[in-house]
Order: sequence, then C-alpha cells, then structure tokens
Amino acid sequence: MLSVSYEVFYAVACHLSFSKAAEVLCISQPAVSKQIKKLESLIEVPLFERQGNAIALTPQGEKMLTYLREAKLIQNRMEADVEIIKSRMTAKAELKIGASTTLSLYVLPRVLSSFRKKWPLVKITLINRNTENVLKALKAHEIDLAVVEDKQESNALHYEFFMNDRIVPVCSARSPFAGREVSMDEFKAAPLAMREIGSGTLSAWSRTMSKWNIKASDLNIKVRLGGTEVLKNFLIEDDSIGFLSPLAIKREVALGLLQEVNIPGLLIERSFNFVTRTGESLTDTTRAFIREAKSIYN
Repeated sequence: MLSVSYEVFYAVACHLSFSKAAEVLCISQPAVSKQIKKLESLIEVPLFERQGNAIALTPQGEKMLTYLREAKLIQNRMEADVEIIKSRMTAKAELKIGASTTLSLYVLPRVLSSFRKKWPLVKITLINRNTENVLKALKAHEIDLAVVEDKQESNALHYEFFMNDRIVPVCSARSPFAGREVSMDEFKAAPLAMREIGSGTLSAWSRTMSKWNIKASDLNIKVRLGGTEVLKNFLIEDDSIGFLSPLAIKREVALGLLQEVNIPGLLIERSFNFVTRTGESLTDTTRAFIREAKSIYN
C-alpha cells in the first residue's frame, strides 16, 4: 500500500492544485502541504515549483508521478484480485470500460446485465465514444478495457478477437432506393449520409471503398453525423443512403422504417475486439467480463 505522503503527492500532481487535492482527499490544505514537505525532505529533492499563482511539477516530480501511476495500477489490481479471491458474490472492485457506439448501444447492455448478476458488487462504468476516442482513453489510463471495431497498428495496444459484424447500406422505406437493386454507378451518384471521422463504422466502410478504387471525393456525401442513433433517425426522414451495422437497425427494419439497400457485390465486414494496454496484467474482473461477453455472443 502507498504511504500517506505518496497518496497526497499523487493527488496534488494529478490536479496540480493543493486545494483540489485537499478536497479530493478530504483533509485540510495545511495537511497536504505538510505531507509534501515531508516527502521532499525524505527524498531531498523539490517536487513542485511555483509559477505565479499556479504550481508545476519539477523534472523529479514528473519522474515520481510516472512511477506512482504504475504503483497505483498494481495496487488497484491487487485490491481487486484479493477481493475476488474471497468470493465472486462479495467481490468489491471497479471496472471501467470504453466502447464504440454500436457496441455500447446494441451489444454490451446484454453482457453488462449478465455480468452484474454474477458479480453484483463490482462497480461498472461504461463510456460511449467513437473508436478513436475510446483508444485515446485507454492509452491515458482513463479506462481498463476498450471494446472497439477492427484493429489499429500500435505497439502500445493488445487486441483480442470478440465477434464478427457487417456494415450494410440502408435507406428509408420511402426512399427511391428502397426495395430494388442499386448499381454501383447509381450508388456513386446517390446522396449519402455518413458517420463522423474517427468512427469505426466509417473506417470499415473506407477500407472496402478503397478495394473498389472509390474515394470519398468520388461520392455524393451530403452530411456527416456524429453517432448511430442520429444517423438512423436522419435516414428515416431523408432519401439518402447510409451505412450501419445490422445490430443497430433490427428494430427499425422490423417496424418497416428502414430497409437494406441491395448493391450487388458490396460486402463490408469488420470484427469487434477487446483492447488492453500491452504488457499489462488483467485483473480477474476484466478477464471475467471478457469471458462473459464471449460466452454470450460466441
């Protein structure tokens, strides 16, 4: 366990504020200052420097913060694993997950419900962002586990396959493209509604277009929308063609609001993957969540 002085330093270093650290730790600001002075006296180097009304880490402070981040991760894993060893039903731990939109909305809720019944005291946090921002959160240690589409080349990240998915062209049931075959030439001229840059759906679509030697500039892209739900709702009201996972449009297809567009030969496939930081040991909680997800969908 980290000593009080190190815990206080960690709080001050993360917030770069003695008053904020005091608030987070529920102690007085003089007590925070006392612990920092005690630590600086112990290691015989300054950890902070004044910059007007603000403070900044010295090079020694930066190095200590790096080591303490690693120590905090080890401490959190140890505490979680010790609790889990006691009993799954009484295990108290925290699991922070980041997932891209399709997974957050249409895949993981079922997993989260099943997992919570088996691990009732584990506190789960799920953030819903596009793939690019989820991976940024993982690298920044804001989350423990990412679940995203496909893979990005990075030595800092470890990928583990979860399940396969497709991206299909869809349109409103009232669209002129509904219920008939659409040629590739006609598709190139059709109005398109696409996801935002950074979306895993857009990345899968872009790779397939590249195989067809089609660039975005060759197409009639009318609008880019940030999120699956807003894209679905736009397509229901508009005559454009969009691209979504069948997982995302089950309800709308069943209600007759959206239809898949038949573009012969166009097949867009992708995989969903669990992503963790390379070289980092997983807690039993994280491993249990991955097992639960695989058992449900595979």
